[in-house]
Amino acid sequence: VQLQASGGGSVQAGGSLRLSCAASGIFYDMAWFRQAPGKERELVASISWDTRSTYSPNSVKGRFTVSKDNDKNTMYLQTTELRPDDTGVYYCAGATTRYGALWQPAHYSSWGQGTLVTVSS
Repeated sequence: VQLQASGGGSVQAGGSLRLSCAASGIFYDMAWFRQAPGKERELVASISWDTRSTYSPNSVKGRFTVSKDNDKNTMYLQTTELRPDDTGVYYCAGATTRYGALWQPAHYSSWGQGTLVTVSS
């Protein structure tokens, strides 16, 4: 199984980016994490295998939207109103078991390489 993230780049504050994560293999829930310089990796959005449920923390709620096209086996993260503190490497991750909660980082065991998002003020 493999996950391939793309779509990162450099934008000014207030801008938008759409990240994509192409998956090969079967995953249950999927998620986006980010890691800012000098900080721990944090979960920023997740979506259930059937796309009926999503989760996002308050720090990005209303600005980031996660979606998934099961026909293409691809997950997306639409980011809007980007801020400098959104800067970081964004990783996609997949859960290989259906037992776990969307908001639990430990639920996700497969990881793709990251894509860098840089937001300038």
